[in-house]
Amino acid sequence: MNKGKQFFLLLLAAIIGSALTLGVAAKFGGFEKDTFRIEHVNATPGVQTFYKDPKTQELLPLDFTATSKKSMPAVVHIRSTFSTSANSERLPNLPDSFRDRGEDWFFKFFDPDGEREGEREGIPQVGSGSGVIISADGYIVTNNHVIKDAQDIEVALLDKRVYKAEIIGTDPSTDIALIKIQEKDLPALSFVNSDSIQIGEWVVAVGNPLNLNSTVTAGIVSAKGRSINILRDRYRIESFIQTDAVINRGNSGGALVDLQGNLVGINTAIASPSGYYTGYGFAVPSNLVSKVVEDLLEYGKVQRGVLGIIISNIDGNRAKDLGLSVTSGVRVDSLIAEGAAEQAGLKIGDIIYKVNGSSVSDVPMLQEMIATQRPGDEVSLEVLRDNEEKTLTAILKKRSNDVARRSPVLSNDVMDDLGVELETLSASQAEELDIDEGVKVKKLLDGKLKSQTNIKEGFIITKVDSKSIGSVEELANALSRKSGGVMLEGVYEGQEGVHYYAFGM
Repeated sequence: MNKGKQFFLLLLAAIIGSALTLGVAAKFGGFEKDTFRIEHVNATPGVQTFYKDPKTQELLPLDFTATSKKSMPAVVHIRSTFSTSANSERLPNLPDSFRDRGEDWFFKFFDPDGEREGEREGIPQVGSGSGVIISADGYIVTNNHVIKDAQDIEVALLDKRVYKAEIIGTDPSTDIALIKIQEKDLPALSFVNSDSIQIGEWVVAVGNPLNLNSTVTAGIVSAKGRSINILRDRYRIESFIQTDAVINRGNSGGALVDLQGNLVGINTAIASPSGYYTGYGFAVPSNLVSKVVEDLLEYGKVQRGVLGIIISNIDGNRAKDLGLSVTSGVRVDSLIAEGAAEQAGLKIGDIIYKVNGSSVSDVPMLQEMIATQRPGDEVSLEVLRDNEEKTLTAILKKRSNDVARRSPVLSNDVMDDLGVELETLSASQAEELDIDEGVKVKKLLDGKLKSQTNIKEGFIITKVDSKSIGSVEELANALSRKSGGVMLEGVYEGQEGVHYYAFGM
């Protein structure tokens, strides 16, 4: 027998012997079987967490179940039907500069993909959003972009009841709308004073993200007074509450509540490169929502008082350029002729740092404060003029008084015609761009520049028809005397070369 065959027989014998040994051991208990036991407990083990109520300083258990039970029945699922052509107008009008540079952009999160049946013209589409019941007799707050141009609005409650809704009124400036269903004894949320909400407080978001009904997420207030330049209305008011509570498309119009289940704000937007949650959500503050709702119910449209000024932010660099003793507040850049601010004694160059005793840090904060007032309301303004403090009293006027602007300022007609919002560059900004001076295109709306040119937001206008431009006022003077063709010359930050855009006045 050769060695190979001998080795094979020995290996086979060893395998058979091992198998017999294991069988005998198992038969007579030579090995114990592995066993395990499933244990059941009556309660989920855990450590109770407490938080201090910022108002009462009382220690309370951090538990979202009571908050959810109170708020969920008052948050509805809204399904809006509209045409394909209308849908294309509803989607966010994103700045080209955001796409070109690959930066994050801001998304409204009404979900137009909810029940999309096709892309052909005239085929209805259904979008999914949220809303908040604010009265037992069926009044519901949502976002304007959720129901804008809708041919049919369907509202579903938590208990699956479904109703048709009618539009009571809308306010594009804040992206808030009020609708109503015919029902009584509905669960409703109460408004809480959003000015008292502090950064770091717990909040809960309730809505219908991605067509998932009645979803609750928790987070904190991350910031207040955020302006993210998402609303396309010229008179937009953006002073959002920022939160890290998880919200997505479909949450739009839903509730942001405190731990007592009171309404802090209406969820309106997210910041994301993909259109899905990445940590940033934004809600319209409840104080502003309440003012809009009250006006829509009483007057049918929003009654908004205005100061009659054009303002800009103050930061460290600009304060240094202007020789200011403060690094926050807003600067008065222009005054409306016979407007509330001018009649109160404000002057160009004044720094507004308080309104009705409350500090003003930036433009969004001032806009929110004034937006909660009506024409005829009296406001106290504390200003710095040549670094000296002054207190002035202004009686707010209607927006219609903004027609006559004191030269040199772009008139309403010219501004509407161009469809642009502008900002004078500071000396430090101009130096960074290696130019002497210029005017920045902050936002493009519907108008000549958008329809007749390929100009993008962020463009720095340095010349008009070969004449140097150093401020919004100088640009206003140049355009007020123009007719026919106009040539704009300027640069883009981060791009080489000079760009030219021609259009007709």
